Amino acid sequence: MRRLWPFAAPHTTVLIVAAVCMVGTAASQLLGPYLIKLALDGPIAQGDPGSSPGQALRALTVIVLFYLGNTLAGWGLQYGQTLLLMRAAQRVLLNLRQALFRHLMRLDVAFHDRQSVGRLMSRVQNDVGTLQDLFTSGILSILSDALTLVGILVVLFTMHPYLALLTSVVVPLVLIVTAYWRTHSRRAFQVVRRALARVNASLQENISSVRVIQSLCSETINMRRFERLNADHLDATLKAAHLSALFFPAIEMMTTLAIAVVVVCGAPLVMDGDLSAGVLVAFVLYMYRFFEPLRDLSFRWNSLQMAMASGERIFEVLETPRHVLEDATPVRLPRLRGEVAFRGVSFHYQPGVPVLDNFSLEVPAGQSLAIVGHTGAGKTTLINLLTRFYDVTEGAILIDGIDLRRLSQADLRRQVAIVLQEPFLFSGTVRENLRYANPDATDAAVEAAARALGVHDSIMRLEHGYDTEVRERGSLLSHGQRQLVSFTGLKTLLHGRTTFIIAHRLSTVKQADRIIVLENGRLMESGTHEELVRRHGPYARLYDMTHASLVAGFDGE
Repeated sequence: MRRLWPFAAPHTTVLIVAAVCMVGTAASQLLGPYLIKLALDGPIAQGDPGSSPGQALRALTVIVLFYLGNTLAGWGLQYGQTLLLMRAAQRVLLNLRQALFRHLMRLDVAFHDRQSVGRLMSRVQNDVGTLQDLFTSGILSILSDALTLVGILVVLFTMHPYLALLTSVVVPLVLIVTAYWRTHSRRAFQVVRRALARVNASLQENISSVRVIQSLCSETINMRRFERLNADHLDATLKAAHLSALFFPAIEMMTTLAIAVVVVCGAPLVMDGDLSAGVLVAFVLYMYRFFEPLRDLSFRWNSLQMAMASGERIFEVLETPRHVLEDATPVRLPRLRGEVAFRGVSFHYQPGVPVLDNFSLEVPAGQSLAIVGHTGAGKTTLINLLTRFYDVTEGAILIDGIDLRRLSQADLRRQVAIVLQEPFLFSGTVRENLRYANPDATDAAVEAAARALGVHDSIMRLEHGYDTEVRERGSLLSHGQRQLVSFTGLKTLLHGRTTFIIAHRLSTVKQADRIIVLENGRLMESGTHEELVRRHGPYARLYDMTHASLVAGFDGE
């Protein structure tokens, strides 16, 4: 609650009004049985000779009307409490979900590399949604139940201390059962949420990679894995349900025991004239109302435990620190020239496993540099460091003579474009994707840029031209069409700009101004295509292997 309070604080007034409604509801519940006691112990039951039947009927009518009014007031207060708590909860969850999304967008790429999309989706959707129970069935509701319980005990001891003392013997049993439930249920529901997160992660992974799964005929294997995760979630849920199944009958048994004590011990007192029938009936009704919150506590504690477990996972993400931090006084570079220097750069993703080792390289502004090497040589890592998705472990990367860590990240990323091997398009239209980096661009400016690049006609051949919906990840477009839209804003940017190329196509590599070869994080060779081929070194061997595989492929056809 301490960590959640900053999100709830703006709604303090609403929560206070809800708390007032809660107190009124508890008072209404306390008043009901007492009014019945007054009705039963009224003039008719007492047989007061000084009161006429009409007077007794009028007195009874007043009590009944008062009882109905109290019931309606309790209903209205309960309605107000529920409505106010729901409104406050939804607003708090709105702010929390937005804060979580903002933090996820700002967290380092390293964090996202370690997390599955499914688990993060579970945090934003499932866990935030579960927190609603913290408001509607959580703290205030438990306080309301506690207030009702204390009030009932006070009334019982006021009406008849002897009977109240007898029935209170059951309270220690209730505390023991509740303590057992509280100890074990939290662990059980944490296991349930973790199992659900694994199910969501597997579901997201399998749906997003269905093309690969089907191409490898791995449907059966993946279904078995998903079945195991589903079975784990089922087992965890059943264990949690087992605890609830134990709690409900235990509380019900104690209710029956308490009422039996009241009836067995109270009936002789009524027959001896030491206790009125109204008090005995009121005691029985209070017993039901005393244990009703305890019965509800099972469900509410269940929901509260799930909400608290969800809250822990949410704030685990919210409190994850960023490691790639902006300099306190960043250097602003409205326009980069593009001179890049790697000075003794070393880097590791895991301690003791270097990916780059004392790497140094100078790249003049405007040069195109192709990076080649086997898988794991460090090619992608260089780009990750250059875009400052990660910070170097040792050494420094300079752009225009300034340490990358001192540059404004906004200036850097506005002027560094990344073309991914798999083009990514956002849900929306082609036009919206083309103006993604510049939302203020007019329709005329978007179309003018497309015409200048020679892709306007291709876009117009789409079903609705620039207004064609591409949906999630461009699923309505072919791979070639997605590449067309993805590259539209980048092709002209490459001309005359410093370019780092990681490609497997020989034609792309050969056209670069310079080629470097990486091996185990070290720079092995540097030069043009012709120079490196003549040296008969690592690049020449890679080139020969690629060329031979292409020839073999053609021969096989």
